[in-house]
Amino acid sequence: MEVNFSAHAVYRIQYHVVWVTKYRRRILKPYVVEYLRVVIPKLIRKMPGVQMETIGFDGDHLHMVMIIPPKYAVADVIGQLKCQSASNMRKTFKWLSKVYWKENVVWSPGYFVSSVGVDEAVIRNYVEYQGRKDSDQLRMEL
Repeated sequence: MEVNFSAHAVYRIQYHVVWVTKYRRRILKPYVVEYLRVVIPKLIRKMPGVQMETIGFDGDHLHMVMIIPPKYAVADVIGQLKCQSASNMRKTFKWLSKVYWKENVVWSPGYFVSSVGVDEAVIRNYVEYQGRKDSDQLRMEL
């Protein structure tokens, strides 16, 4: 299991994220999916530390497994991705203005998110390792 490091944290926070198109319209055609496979990673790169591990699509929704550092609120990351990807899609695919003719939207306002856990043995090993690491620091200071 790969862990991430920040200035004061070691973390592995994976999230399973799902969001749907507005009115569950089946607009995620193969060429739109390919476009999103390029655009979403570019948007994620603007948020240091956020990673997309995998992404999958159906006609009216997408699934992602993401790593989001503890310094970011999950809602903010998802909100940015949805907002910016919708804007890019509407500029690229002009036909979306006919599908959503009353609104300047693509995605439904809500989303689903759940954490992807690690097993108890991994947590126990980390706690034990952290205890040894802290003991070594204490000895060095004495």
